[in-house]
Amino acid sequence: MEFLSDSVVLSRMQFALTAIFHILWPVLTTGMGIYLVIVEGVWLKTRNPDYYLHARFWSKFYVLNFGIGVATGIPMEFQFGTNWAPFSEAAGNFFGSVIGFEASWAFMLEAAFLGIMLFGWERVNPAIHYLATILVAVGANLSTLWILTANSWMQTPAGGEMVNGKFIVHDYFQAILNPFMVNSVLHMFFATLETSLFVIGGISAWYVLKERHPAFFAKSLKIALAAAIAVAPLQIYIGHLSGEQVFHYQPTKLAAMEAQWESSRAGQPADWSLLAIPNEKAQKNDWEITVPNALGYILEFKKNLSEPLRGLKEWKPEDRPHMVGLIYYAFRTMIAIGFFFAGLMLLSTLQWLRGKLSGENITQQKWLMRAWILAAPLGYIAVESGWIVRCVGRQPWTLYGQIRTVDAASHIPASNVLVSLTGFATVYSILFVAVLYFGSRIIRRGPNLDLPIPGMEVYKPAVETTPGEFVPDKRPVEAQE
Repeated sequence: MEFLSDSVVLSRMQFALTAIFHILWPVLTTGMGIYLVIVEGVWLKTRNPDYYLHARFWSKFYVLNFGIGVATGIPMEFQFGTNWAPFSEAAGNFFGSVIGFEASWAFMLEAAFLGIMLFGWERVNPAIHYLATILVAVGANLSTLWILTANSWMQTPAGGEMVNGKFIVHDYFQAILNPFMVNSVLHMFFATLETSLFVIGGISAWYVLKERHPAFFAKSLKIALAAAIAVAPLQIYIGHLSGEQVFHYQPTKLAAMEAQWESSRAGQPADWSLLAIPNEKAQKNDWEITVPNALGYILEFKKNLSEPLRGLKEWKPEDRPHMVGLIYYAFRTMIAIGFFFAGLMLLSTLQWLRGKLSGENITQQKWLMRAWILAAPLGYIAVESGWIVRCVGRQPWTLYGQIRTVDAASHIPASNVLVSLTGFATVYSILFVAVLYFGSRIIRRGPNLDLPIPGMEVYKPAVETTPGEFVPDKRPVEAQE
């Protein structure tokens, strides 16, 4: 339990906790924002009321995740001042600006139009409402752009140099467009979209399996599937491109991802470790299953490596990542889920082409629906695994090759960090239970299919004209005249 007296370790644990918890919520809002743009656009185009009702139903999940995302995102940024002040002082010239862009460009845009998107259905013109939905989705995804720009710069610093312990920016555009930036932004963009698609598909499959509005939820499942046809393979390809960049720019991270202790020479094949038990003390794998000569095909689509692959033994222990087993299996978890999504997409597409996903037949696809329900939480696990590889694999650096993590942490008593860490863990546990409760309540209640459709209200005359029952006049004849 020595780590309880180490403020650096505790600060890392606290940031890991807050980051892992926070990322759960914007993952859904960024992807679901695009889904809402699609269904509302289809409704405006076709005037099919089902798509309007889908937009109203799924927006409930959006606002739930948005609220928790805001509440948990602010403490993360505060930590750069409380727990990571030396890093903020050294890198703030660029890092602080980009984090500020995320708040002023992305969050403000999303927050400004969210109210119109949620409550403006019968108060503003449909075109204005659709514009608000688009701007909310743009704002949510601008957050991905700026957060991944900042993190990519931490992975591959560019656009300036360290002068007297501070990073001096010479070219902001070069810093923004650092080597990791484009692929990192795209990888996260497709990760959020893919996660959202399979969450929507999984919830839809649950309703189908329960035979609650199967024809209605067959539509949302098929929209998610149609988007996944493009997204799933693209995500795998962009992930491969990101792996290539790690090979060239962060060789220690790649060695940890593959549990490679020994180096492989250029022009030679290298075995790929499918499963292993890394032993950091002995600097070897105690047990492993390898695929002969496969690593070159994975990295470069050819048998022999064009560049040497340096093993972990080539660096001193203090200059390479630790927790190799965590990095190794987090990477494989992410890869496995990505291919599972692609396989489920292919199987579902085949059933769709066979007419098995129609409103009449979809309830018979019980195993397929169960597979979609199983897939619903997997995107979150893949995203969390990817961030573990990205950030734990960057160690021992906070700013890669420039600022070590031990030098980036604030010098504060370990007891203070332990108190705040405990507080975050308690509050976030309560928030997580609350989200599960409200989310499950939305699912249990289901969509309100009796909502009035804008532009399709039933005509009600101002004066009642329905013929009434004849009542004879019983007055005296003189009075009648």
